[in-house]
Amino acid sequence: MVLIKEYRVVVPCSVEEYQIGQLFSVAEASKNETGGGEGIEVLTNEPYEKEDEKGQYTHKIYHLKSKVPGFVKMIAPEGALVFHEKAWNAYPFCRTVITNEYMKDDFMIKIETWHKANNLGEDENVHQLDEETWKTVEVVPIDIADKSVVEAADYKPHEDPALFKSKKTGRGPLSPEWKEELLNKPGLPHMCAYKLVTVKFKWWGLQSKLEHFIHKQEKRIFTNFHRQLFTWMDNWHGLTMADIRRMEEETKRELEEMRQQGAVRGTSAAAEE
Repeated sequence: MVLIKEYRVVVPCSVEEYQIGQLFSVAEASKNETGGGEGIEVLTNEPYEKEDEKGQYTHKIYHLKSKVPGFVKMIAPEGALVFHEKAWNAYPFCRTVITNEYMKDDFMIKIETWHKANNLGEDENVHQLDEETWKTVEVVPIDIADKSVVEAADYKPHEDPALFKSKKTGRGPLSPEWKEELLNKPGLPHMCAYKLVTVKFKWWGLQSKLEHFIHKQEKRIFTNFHRQLFTWMDNWHGLTMADIRRMEEETKRELEEMRQQGAVRGTSAAAEE
């Protein structure tokens, strides 16, 4: 058995802008999760081509022992707390697969994302699942301007879309009705990320509990990450893909240095693809 949910995140930017903002924010969020022997190790970040698919391939290792639930740490050896993330970014479609060498085929998180332009999350079954599978999928809309869905420990006023106004673009602050307002202002850029998350965790006595825990964490990550992406807009808006690739190389070196020393910088959302 697997537990599948589709998270829909609307963001007030174009699909092209989002690609730059996403890559910038992934690099920044990675730094906030690294230090003191934990964090994210980037093994590979290179272009790939496979059949009719072309994009950027990344392979990362997550050393995040402190982020694993206590009841798992009590019964799992240390090697079980290291996760591999492989991602194929063939924008506007992206696929990310997270595995664990200790659990092998008994554990997997797969995130498949379609980025749809001029979209408010109204499309059904964009991933074209078969009818029976689609019936089992729970759709979870995420409103980045809704403070009530943010855990108290994660809330930062400077990362609140309801308070932020971009100096570069004039976008924001986002009102409670910001998505409805987009409909009355044709031409304003917006898009939706449809993130289909499949979780498999086969561990007798813990399967259901862990699958629901993982989905709760994925929703938290998606919420915090996209709030950051929007409120960091003035840091990434106007950057080119060449700028991003240079930044990623610098971040890769920084992450390795940070992972080998010091404390974890913060508790913001882990990188997501």
